Amino acid sequence: MRIIFMGTPEFAVPALTALHDAGHEIVCAYTQPPRPAGRGKKLSPSPVALEAERLGVPVRSPVSLRNAEAQAEFAALDADVAVVAAYGLILPQPVLDAPKHGCLNIHASLLPRWRGAAPIHRAVMAGDAETGVTIMQMEAGLDTGPMLHKVTVPVARKTTGELFVELGAVGAAAMVEVLADLPAFPPQVQDDAAAIYAPKIDKAEAKIDWSEAADVIERLVRGLAPFPGTWFELEGERVKLLLAEAVDAQGASGTVLDDDLTIACGSGAIRPLKLQRAGKPALERPEFLRGRPVAAGTHLA
Repeated sequence: MRIIFMGTPEFAVPALTALHDAGHEIVCAYTQPPRPAGRGKKLSPSPVALEAERLGVPVRSPVSLRNAEAQAEFAALDADVAVVAAYGLILPQPVLDAPKHGCLNIHASLLPRWRGAAPIHRAVMAGDAETGVTIMQMEAGLDTGPMLHKVTVPVARKTTGELFVELGAVGAAAMVEVLADLPAFPPQVQDDAAAIYAPKIDKAEAKIDWSEAADVIERLVRGLAPFPGTWFELEGERVKLLLAEAVDAQGASGTVLDDDLTIACGSGAIRPLKLQRAGKPALERPEFLRGRPVAAGTHLA
């Protein structure tokens, strides 16, 4: 097929590579413009832009697709289909309608559950037993279009970062499968009554509330790892909690129960596995405590 690829982060790269390797003609890759990154805030191309360059695929990075000129340039590519994976721009109706088979999206959830910007984070934070990817036909609504294919993946104790990698690969394979025989995947209408929205992560959600149950906090830690990362205050210093386990212990919420940094929650307790002080490397708990002992009875904010 003659394909326009539209994606930006690392999640989208496996799909671009897989479609190219499957023999499709990628006529153009649309991606977000370079963004400041690193300590020097140097403008850096997106992961999709870098992969497209490696593959010899032309790259376009329009700030918007709402103007007539950008829409005409898109339509002039005369694509059979546009494949979209975490692109980052709203696609107006003329863009959705331009390819012969429309625009197909790789969405990182089992729709209609977790429509929206942060489906992987929300699935982990909610304690879902499974997540996955849905290949869907895009329409004007937010992730409301008909579904062509679903692939399920267990969540287990994976972090959001680990699931991003896994679902990126699963989504790539699913899209290759669909485009190999499009008529074999008839669209199915979503049940709007079962829809759940996955709003963008707010930075305020990253601060740990020790009055919550230990299992809720443990899921929050995994759900926000590696970014933005959960944190708490230890005697005025912000400490990131990157990995933790829920344990069977009780005490006043936010209180350190022993010299091994077991922390009481609203119910149960949390034992950190990996922590990071500001400006320092991430450390396993024993190593962290060697450099920064925390006495039993310390109260954490």
